This record gives sequence, structure tokens and C-alpha cells, in this order.
Amino acid sequence: MDRRRHLASCAGLLATACTGGMILSGCSSRESAPDVAITLLDGSSHAVTAQKGKVTLVNFWATSCTSCVKEMPELVSTFEKYKGQGYQTYAVAMSYDTPAFVSNFAQTRQLPFHVAMDSSGAVAKAFGDVRLTPTSILIDKQGRIVKRYVGPPDFAALHKQIEELLAA
Repeated sequence: MDRRRHLASCAGLLATACTGGMILSGCSSRESAPDVAITLLDGSSHAVTAQKGKVTLVNFWATSCTSCVKEMPELVSTFEKYKGQGYQTYAVAMSYDTPAFVSNFAQTRQLPFHVAMDSSGAVAKAFGDVRLTPTSILIDKQGRIVKRYVGPPDFAALHKQIEELLAA
């Protein structure tokens, strides 16, 4: 019976993520974002902790994930709206994605934010062993995790949260 309940719970979580539902976790005592380096497609390395002073969204995605592809224009729009106000986005492709596909996707869609490959899976592991895509993590100016979204976020609510964090 316990196994059946566990499987039902996992199926519900997966269904929520795949249908665009959102799972949020925001604690009153926010945890610090991990001190991990993200390797961009051009080979440069960016430390997440170096983004202190900016509101940052780290989005884990894959070219094979239809929800990820569908949410990408909204991520671009969000970045364009807030980039001049101290907002940054990192789109981190999962370790199982093909670098050529990721590079082609970023180029053909002219993604204006940082795009990275997590070839070793270390970045996903550092952010709580991310396995489902899309998963987005919103980080405040002090480098603390504010919210985790599994599945595409409600972008109106995300924009409100970004504006509050930018004003703080």
C-alpha cells in the first residue's frame, strides 16, 4: 500500500510539472544559492554567487522538453522587461541534452540571456538535484533562493515577485 501511495504521489508531481502546473517553495528563512560555476556556451564561466546585487532566475531546461520550449518566449520577454533594472537569467541545459542542439536552439531563437550546458550535472545537483524540466529558481539580490518552480511559472505572478525583489 505504501508503494502504491508513493507512486501516486510521484505521478501527481510529474503530471503537475508536465501540464504547466507550478510547485512553489518559499521559506521565511531563505537558503543561500549554491556557490557553483555555470559554464556558458562560449566556454566562459559565471559564478552564481557573483550575481549578488541582481535578481536572478536560473532555468533548467532541455531541447527535448516541450514545456521548456513553450515557455522560452516568456522567459525572453521577462528578461527583456527587467534586464535594465538588475535582473539576470541563466538558461541551463540539462546534462542529457546535446550541446549542438542547445547551441542551435539558442542561436535560432536569438536568446538574449546567458545559455549554459550542465554537461556534468553538477549545477543541477547543486540546486537540489534538479531532474524535472522546466525547473526555475528565483534568487534575490542577497543571493538567497526565493522560489522554486517546477513546470512553467505563472508569469504574471513571477513578474510581480521580480518587481518586489528589484524594489527591495
